[in-house]
Amino acid sequence: MNKILILVVEDDTSVRNLMTTALKIHDYRYITASNGENAIMEASTHNPDIIMLDLGLPDIDGVEVIKRIRSWSDTPIIVISARNEDSDKIGALDSGADDYLTKPFSVEELLARLRVITRRLSAIKDSAASDSVFINGGLKIDFAAGCAFMGGEELHLTPIEYKLLCLMARNVGKVLTHSFIMQNVWGANWNNDVASLRVFMATLRKKIEKNPNSPQYIQTHVGIGYRMLKVE
Repeated sequence: MNKILILVVEDDTSVRNLMTTALKIHDYRYITASNGENAIMEASTHNPDIIMLDLGLPDIDGVEVIKRIRSWSDTPIIVISARNEDSDKIGALDSGADDYLTKPFSVEELLARLRVITRRLSAIKDSAASDSVFINGGLKIDFAAGCAFMGGEELHLTPIEYKLLCLMARNVGKVLTHSFIMQNVWGANWNNDVASLRVFMATLRKKIEKNPNSPQYIQTHVGIGYRMLKVE
């Protein structure tokens, strides 16, 4: 039995049964909630490893659930919602969600998203004893020394490029919105210049990617932001 505990928050019985059946078949432990208040109570009581959350709940909106859970927990949250507008995705991700899956979805994609989060949790645990060094494939970041390496060769990064790389590394596997990145790299008063962010990201990619047009490390989510992928 998989030791990971997943909280499934979904008010539609058929969708909830589909998700829990898939989890059971793949040996995940799970608990369920059918509304926002119960979800918050279950999250605080059982401290699940991952939360799968529908936004359209009957009592309170899923985004509010994210915000309330984020006030005391960093548990990864995968949003699963019929809302497919970029504004909905950005709102959920900016509120603290780690990923966003649009309904209707395939069980295979659901399990793939779950594996991404699981690998990130495993990487966090593995690096707990040496959290001053980050390793992902050929990429190595020595946070204490303030330098980064690719394939053993030191990368010559500008201060902004290094900040971007560190932010992505500390959130590996998580989609970071444009606004989240800009606020964390340049500060709250940054003027939301997405075009400039794209330029900095392009120069960073040229230094860490073998083929910047087919990136291995940093994935673009068009209209939303970027995600650092876990490289085996």
